[in-house]
Order: sequence, then structure tokens, then C-alpha cells
Amino acid sequence: MGDLQRQIIEELKVKPDIDPKEEIRRSVDFLKAYLKKHPFLQSMVLGISGGQDSTLTGKLAQIAVGELNEEAGEEKYQFIAVRLPYGVQADEDDCQDALDFIQPSKSLRVNIKEAVDKSVAAVEEATGGKLTDFAKGNVKARERMVAQYSIAAMYNGVVLGTDHAAEAVTGFFTKYGDGGVDLVPIFRLNKRQGKMLLKELGCPEHLYTKTPTADLEENRPQLPDETALGVTYDEIDDYLEGKEVNEESRKKIESHYLKSEHKRHLPITVFDDFWK
Repeated sequence: MGDLQRQIIEELKVKPDIDPKEEIRRSVDFLKAYLKKHPFLQSMVLGISGGQDSTLTGKLAQIAVGELNEEAGEEKYQFIAVRLPYGVQADEDDCQDALDFIQPSKSLRVNIKEAVDKSVAAVEEATGGKLTDFAKGNVKARERMVAQYSIAAMYNGVVLGTDHAAEAVTGFFTKYGDGGVDLVPIFRLNKRQGKMLLKELGCPEHLYTKTPTADLEENRPQLPDETALGVTYDEIDDYLEGKEVNEESRKKIESHYLKSEHKRHLPITVFDDFWK
């Protein structure tokens, strides 16, 4: 194992082997402890996409809320699942299956299309230029987070994120979009470990075996993550577990990590070394 691989594994806290029951408990206890520490908080908010990561995070949050309410002897806390389609989402059936599995305290739907289109139009009018499809995809991710924080403000809540180790190492998230959150309960897990937790929780199999996609680009709808990254999640997971991967995949993973380092840090100040 090279020095950079060792550094990445240490930074992202990935274990080569996990006990799904223990990791479920760890995430649930983490969420419960945070809400208990801040008595003014009464909810957790998360956008549900119908994919593996939001399904897992949502289920963990609902378990935490259920246990907190049972301990309090009242319905004090709630988990708010938010559907955030841009128009009509291609895999809407999966979203509904995810909600059926999670059984959230409250379910809301906010269509971001009008807000995104107006934002893009305003920028294009001001600049006289054309926003790329990729950049518009990031606007979608950020608008989804705007909606979630507005909802959290209305319900005295915090916004949950779905970032995990296989996503963090590649920087495969939008800065100040799905990367701009309060709590990340599945941080430390890679993609296959997340599947293990969902299987343990009794999740419908098709929700965690489906092809992962961010689905942000209109010119390339439902673009698989692995196509965009140029490396498979199995290879990324092997790398994060300290296993050997082929040289080409190792270089791609490490290149993604180095190029996306800015996404994993707070804004840089004059006291930081990054700019020197």
C-alpha cells in the first residue's frame, strides 16, 4: 500500500471489514446524540433521490427519531423526507419505494425546476453567455440544498448529507450543493458497506443494486457514476479497504482525490497553507 492510499484511508476512516449491525447502531446513536445535545432541534431533513445513499441515510434517521420519541414518551422529533425533482424524475418509482421503506415522519415534495430555470436564465441574461449543462447540473444540486435548509428552518431542523467514503475520495458531489450539510451519518462507509447496512435493514434489493447516477446533466440523463468517474465502485471500495487495485484505476482514484481536495475543506483563510 502506498503512502497516499494509507493517508486517504486514515482521513476517511474506512475499515476493511465491518459488522453491519454495529455500524447501524453507530450512525443511529450519532444522530440521537446530536439532537439531544441541542434541545432546540426537533427534526432532521433529507432529500430522497431513490438511490442507495439517501435511502440508507433516511432509514437511519427515521430509526433515530423513532427511538428518541419512544425515550421521550412523546412525538417530539420528526424526520422529514423531501422529494426534490427537476420536473419529472425518471426513477420516480424508486423514490416511492424508498419512502415506503423509510416510512418517514413527514414527506414533502418540492419541484426545483422553476427556481433552477429562472436562476440560469438570470445569469445568462446578465453575462450574455450560455451556462454549460454541467454547470446547470450543479445549480440543481444547490437549489435542492436551498429548499432543504428552508424546510429545516421551518421545522427547527438540521440537514443530513449522504456523503460516504467512495464519494468523498473522488469528490463526486457538488460543492455547497449535496456537499453543504450539517451531519453526515454514513461518513466512513464505502459503497459496498452501505449495501451491507441496507441489506441488514431489510431494504428492497433493487434500491441498492441499481446503477448509481447523480442524474444532473440533461445532455447525458441517468449517466452512471462509474462512467463519469472512469473507475468502478468495486475498485474504489477495494482501494479504500487497503487492497491492491490495478495501476490505471489507482491513478484515477488518486487524481480525483487530489483535484477535489478543496471540496473536503472549509473556506480557505489567510492562515491556511493551500494558497501559498
